[in-house]
Amino acid sequence: MQLSDYEAFPTTLPVVVEDELFLYPFMISPIFLSDQKDIDAATDAMDKNSLLFVTSSMPGKEGKRDFDAMYKVGVVGSIMRKVQIPDGRVKILFQGLSRGKILAQQEGSFNRATIEIAVFEKYNQLKADALMEILRDKIKKLSAFNSQLPADLVRTIEENDEPNRIADLVSSMLKLDKDVAYALYTELNVEKRLLGLVDVVTSEIEAAKVQREIRTKVHTKIEQTNKEYFLKEQLKEIQQELGTDTQREEEIATFKEKIEALKPHIEEDTYKEISKQLNRFARMHPDSADANVLQTYLEWVLELPFGKLTKKNLNIKDVSSELDKDHYSLEKPKERIVEFFSVRELAELRGIKQKETGGVILCFAGPPGVGKTSLANSIATALGRPLVRMALGGLEDVNELRGHRRTYVGAMPGRLVQGLIEAKSMDPVIVLDEIDKVGRSMRGDPTAALLEILDPEQNSKYRDYYLNFNIDLSKAIFIATANDVGRIPAPLRDRMEFIGLNSYTPKEKFEIAKRYLIPQELTKHALKRREFSITDKALKILIDEYTREAGVRNLRRRISGLMRKSARQLLEDKTKDIISVSKGNLEDFTDKKVFEISQIDAKPQVGVISGLAWTAVGGDVLTIEAIKIKGKGTLQLTGSLGEVMKESVRIAHSVVKKLIDKGELKISPSVIPHSLKEREERITVDASEVYKRFDLHIHVPEGATPKDGPSAGIAMVSVIASILSGNKIDNKVAMTGEVTLTGKVLPIGGLKEKLIAAYKAGVKKALIPSKNVERDLDDIPNEVKDNIKIIGVSHVEDVLKEIFVR
Repeated sequence: MQLSDYEAFPTTLPVVVEDELFLYPFMISPIFLSDQKDIDAATDAMDKNSLLFVTSSMPGKEGKRDFDAMYKVGVVGSIMRKVQIPDGRVKILFQGLSRGKILAQQEGSFNRATIEIAVFEKYNQLKADALMEILRDKIKKLSAFNSQLPADLVRTIEENDEPNRIADLVSSMLKLDKDVAYALYTELNVEKRLLGLVDVVTSEIEAAKVQREIRTKVHTKIEQTNKEYFLKEQLKEIQQELGTDTQREEEIATFKEKIEALKPHIEEDTYKEISKQLNRFARMHPDSADANVLQTYLEWVLELPFGKLTKKNLNIKDVSSELDKDHYSLEKPKERIVEFFSVRELAELRGIKQKETGGVILCFAGPPGVGKTSLANSIATALGRPLVRMALGGLEDVNELRGHRRTYVGAMPGRLVQGLIEAKSMDPVIVLDEIDKVGRSMRGDPTAALLEILDPEQNSKYRDYYLNFNIDLSKAIFIATANDVGRIPAPLRDRMEFIGLNSYTPKEKFEIAKRYLIPQELTKHALKRREFSITDKALKILIDEYTREAGVRNLRRRISGLMRKSARQLLEDKTKDIISVSKGNLEDFTDKKVFEISQIDAKPQVGVISGLAWTAVGGDVLTIEAIKIKGKGTLQLTGSLGEVMKESVRIAHSVVKKLIDKGELKISPSVIPHSLKEREERITVDASEVYKRFDLHIHVPEGATPKDGPSAGIAMVSVIASILSGNKIDNKVAMTGEVTLTGKVLPIGGLKEKLIAAYKAGVKKALIPSKNVERDLDDIPNEVKDNIKIIGVSHVEDVLKEIFVR
């Protein structure tokens, strides 16, 4: 296709800018278009079957499409093919026809410009021929140094006689900077253009020569290095064959020296086993697989801290002060811990030899977040011993504890041995975290290994499968933690003494937040004490209505959220010196309230009672409702009740029926439904018939939440007695207690949490089993006992005397 096939010049053409390539006339080049202006310009040229002007962007202005960012001289040509690519770009096949120059520009949805064809100056043919011959000779020399130059392009240059065509071909094959390429491209004097290219190609030849010299030197150096490596490897093989590997001999000598140094601190059998493995290692070929296994084994063995013990003497005052410093409340657990270490200190002072653990393994049991692991941390700090934490949750493979036998690929010691190595001491405090979540599988039962580890009579001879010799664990202090003691196998439970940690009261959480959580989070969030404050009311709302947990983990997260907001505000508003969080602006710093505090009903009602329940995150007040419907004495239960709770309701129903039959629960005749005949004939129906003429429906709200347990027994008796007798129940009364078929009230658990929930809900009188009064009343916080009248009951008759509104 020729330029004469199109419109006369100057003419207005669409303009496309190419960022990567520098195009020349008479060349066919693929161009990828991603800018919408370029795509629209190409589309316009294609649709109108007109020419297209393609130029290059100036250095540093790639991606820009205004006229100031592009060269004014480019290539006029036609689009041979246009293809839409799936990634949104457009590919065109462009054939350059002639040089063009922008005379005037037009901006719109795409760039257009008035283009004129560039005309070369007349030249001297003899000079041009001479310069072309020099340029061809230079290109031949360059191709000899640079094999990457296209051979067909070099051949085309040799065969072509048109000077500007040769100049374009040479320019296209060289990697020139844009400014250099543009200067050569726009030069209309043919002789100057050819001279410029001769200079450029000469420079390229010199650079290629230097590169070749460098490559030759590097190649020679590599050959020399390879030669030296080959000779060294040969020498090494000869030394190995002769048994004179100096490095290996030094390594074996080092192993032997370290083993001899351990001899006073280990048993004779242990010394023999380690020496035996070292002798096997010395006899093996160094490149054999068994040699690598034994070398790893010896390295593990020599890392064990045999004979290394902490030098700090046990001081009970240090233990007590450390516990008090790090933990608020928890008086009973702290007292038991201090007693445990008092026995140990006394034995040390009197020189009495006893098992280091005193025959007792402590296990801190309680819900998450109440301080089980942190108590162990404080004990380790007070004793000056390193702490090793072993997370046992989900552990199913006994080899994780005992180690893998060396016959297995990748075998290593068990977690206990690794813990001793990590602690660099044989008497660390080892925390067996979440011991109640240990599982069992086809790979063995880890609890069986724990039986040996926690038995003072056996753990002085603990054998790890990988090491294959005995290790003395008796000097370590083992402390276990658990959430649910009932899930620990009985033989393992028998080896531990449990210290229960109950859920914190709101007051305790408040003090913990003030004394520990807020100062710690201030440090974590790079805030100063004077830059953040929270009122007591806001903190109490955060505790009661934004968290529902036994411990303080979520409370810490909530306080952390307040700190993050505060840090941001201090950075965004430089005029602020302090961020104050109060009851009024608390929701600006955190989300909407998550929980509502359970509240008692506003007034006394028939068939409505407040029961007290225990949950994993503390206590709660449950409303129990009952209605009666004319029927035949059947019982309907709703509210996701478990089997035990359903049985409790049936027992309560029977107890109330017995009370009615004996006349101990007075029923007004007016509440008994009469048939029409009975009303007309004025027949009086016996009050004891009441439960035979009513169906009862008992419901515990929040039906999506499963509920179970026997402790709602007396509450069920009360609500059934109320609905059948028509007596209103005092709305400020709440209760908990299991009931028997004979009406006795049995003790329950979780009393502390239940009474705290009753106190928060506004209960003024709480009925609890008499045995709980004797057993648990000392554990109840004074603020609860001061505000709630706690009454012990031993029979349902005692309950009914207290609940009805007179």
